[in-house]
Amino acid sequence: MMVREPVVAGRFYPMDRESCLRDIAEMKPPADVAGLPDRPVAGIVPHAGWMFSGETALAVLTVIKDRRTPKTFVLFGATHRLVGTNAMFASGGWETPLGIAEVDERLGREVLGRAADILIDNPHAHEGEHSIEVQVPLIQHLFPEARILPIAVPGDETAVALGRIVGRTISDLEADAVCLGSTDLTHYGSMYGFTPKGSGADAVRWVRDENDRRMLDLMVRLDAEGAVSEAASRRNACGAGAVAATMAAAREMGAQRGCVVQYTTSFDVMRDKLGRTDYDATVGYAGVVF
Repeated sequence: MMVREPVVAGRFYPMDRESCLRDIAEMKPPADVAGLPDRPVAGIVPHAGWMFSGETALAVLTVIKDRRTPKTFVLFGATHRLVGTNAMFASGGWETPLGIAEVDERLGREVLGRAADILIDNPHAHEGEHSIEVQVPLIQHLFPEARILPIAVPGDETAVALGRIVGRTISDLEADAVCLGSTDLTHYGSMYGFTPKGSGADAVRWVRDENDRRMLDLMVRLDAEGAVSEAASRRNACGAGAVAATMAAAREMGAQRGCVVQYTTSFDVMRDKLGRTDYDATVGYAGVVF
């Protein structure tokens, strides 16, 4: 069995089981949010280090856990490295400090068969990527029996078509599966080469109230077709392909609207956890449930 070893344990999240469980236990539960679906079929989670965005990702998974216990999570990941096409890790497992999460090979074979023109089986496309990996221990903690199906999704025009196929396949097979898309939002600051509003409080406010809000509004409306072009023009999602695929899959599984469970930024974390207000950068993190 091919097993992907963790590559960001010890950096993005702890490298040992006890520390992972301790960090998860210290994360606050999500606040009460109106309008949550009775049976979630999909969600959007951020993928920075757990100190910054783990609580937001866990909030989405907790909302799902409170309402159902899916047997499989299809994980659409952002691609920070060069990936030519949509790439699945179709067999084997992913190792984390909490053990090995097995891949749902049956669902993977079915999706590959239906999406052969836009999807390949290429486990090497996931080497060095963190956007899916940081979610897996959280899933293992809340859903210890669940399998995963990791798919790397570049931000191109095939993302929506892929999501439709995945959602339709889950529905046709009556698979007990939830789709999760992994993205962070605006990366703002000189370290990211993106400062259209300068620096300071007004710039942070623009990220929160305008640039990130535009992407959040697309998610609430389930506008899968608009996500990739929006991110290309506004730089407000590093995983636009994952977002588009997730929303398209959610629509195929009956979702009609998204609900924002939690939103924060790295600026908020630096201020609240470290007491810093001189931080010259910010990244947005959103947790959304469909």
